[in-house]
Amino acid sequence: MEVDVLIVGAGFGGMYMLHKARSLGLRARAFEAGSGVGGTWYWNRYPGARCDVDSLEYSYQFDEALQQEWQWSERYAPQPEILRYAEHVAERFSLKGDIQFNTRVEKAAYDEAAERWRVTVSGASETWETSARFLILATGCLSSAKLPEIEGIGRFAGEQYHTGRWPHHAVDFSGKRVGVIGTGSSAIQSIPLIARQAKSLVVFQRTPTYSVPARNRPTDPAYEARVKSDYAGFRARNSRMLNAFGSDLPRNETSALSVGADRRTQAFEKRWEHGGLPFMGAFNDLLLNAEANTAAAEFVRGKIQEIVQDPATAARLMPRQTIGCKRLCVDTDYYATFNRPNVRLVDLRESPLEEITPAGVRSGGVEHAFDCLVFATGFDAMTGSLLAIDIRGRGGLALRDKWRDGPRTYLGLGSAGFPNLFTISGPGSPSVLTNMMVSIEQHVNWIGECLDWMRREQHECIEAAPEAEAAWGAHVNAVADRTLFPSCNSWYLGANVPGKPRVFMPLIGFPPYVEKCNEVAARGYEGFVLG
Repeated sequence: MEVDVLIVGAGFGGMYMLHKARSLGLRARAFEAGSGVGGTWYWNRYPGARCDVDSLEYSYQFDEALQQEWQWSERYAPQPEILRYAEHVAERFSLKGDIQFNTRVEKAAYDEAAERWRVTVSGASETWETSARFLILATGCLSSAKLPEIEGIGRFAGEQYHTGRWPHHAVDFSGKRVGVIGTGSSAIQSIPLIARQAKSLVVFQRTPTYSVPARNRPTDPAYEARVKSDYAGFRARNSRMLNAFGSDLPRNETSALSVGADRRTQAFEKRWEHGGLPFMGAFNDLLLNAEANTAAAEFVRGKIQEIVQDPATAARLMPRQTIGCKRLCVDTDYYATFNRPNVRLVDLRESPLEEITPAGVRSGGVEHAFDCLVFATGFDAMTGSLLAIDIRGRGGLALRDKWRDGPRTYLGLGSAGFPNLFTISGPGSPSVLTNMMVSIEQHVNWIGECLDWMRREQHECIEAAPEAEAAWGAHVNAVADRTLFPSCNSWYLGANVPGKPRVFMPLIGFPPYVEKCNEVAARGYEGFVLG
């Protein structure tokens, strides 16, 4: 089978890319490892999984009728509802006929003579090759689940789960002894619900995480009507935000150090009561100035101390690192869950995790027995799913080798030595620091316009220029270095994966990025080599 555009992944990026390619009259085919659409929301089915961006913002905007017809039930949509939305989009635009499910892309090699990608895919019982002029990787930034590297990981005799690869059936923890390893976003969402079912729950925490209340609630019909009466204006306002969401409560453009302690507390309190990620917009320098950041961090630590009744447990739950240098979490009753008599916290800094045993977990010389273990240990973020494919460009250059010291891209869209290959929300673009739906659409629209322009101008291939790529990498790092983001070991830096190079992967700042992308296109795709 030969196509114009081969897309890897059928999450929100892959689905929209397929729709865009078909609208341009291109023959397109998507391959998806799962048995359905949805990407992140197909795989992440753990208890409490939900979006941390308001539903009316975390949705497609490319079709006005779609925007108007779909109704969200809650401020923050839960995973089943987001998956239903993805299914609705796939049906509404008849996408499934061009998606091959239960199929994994294993290899992709660029044929220089033919100027085509030769792609090896595998299904349940066979492997075959197909080819495409353009290869577009919509593999997702958080889709390569990471098990911890702990001795005995395969020896546990009970039920074992990873939040990023949750089974497609209900898991009942009633009456069971449950251990959760990890305290990132998926743990913070799932722990309160698991605790309500489990006979006992032990949470193993290496590094405490900052979390703010979601204040989730049913969708307000009056608010929804106001948004839908001017959805275009609403989207435009969000696109001008640093992270492409939150225009209803935009960042306060004053310094935390320009006001007194009482005014700072009032501003933080207002954001805490509002709920969600806009907390970090209380002032404009929380991720630029260490003293301002400390004020925000102290406020959250104070809240933890108020909520958690046991002083020793509260102290263990208090993060000490920069707030926001790791992704801020959004929760419903996370800290309060540690007031339950059936929940216990084990601080791995005091009692290091030694091994997984057939009966449970050994930590600090103590063996904890469990019926179920839940690994909430995150992902090989941003590059894991890309490098899981054996991708080889000009001269057989392997992407894994080129990125051995960290990802190198131009605009997060392409990489020198790999013609006609595009990444959607790849490293070097704002991606995970934004409302992903907005970043996805911006990337797909840019790629679609590029392909259409190439056809009109009769260009056969496009490839990032090495010098443009180098300059872009320097720019991404320079922007990060002006902030506090690199000040802690986060998955933004790949620090959660042993041996992964420490490189700050996303670009900070959505509006300037869009301006740059538009400028590159307006100048005949400046920084790319065209053939």
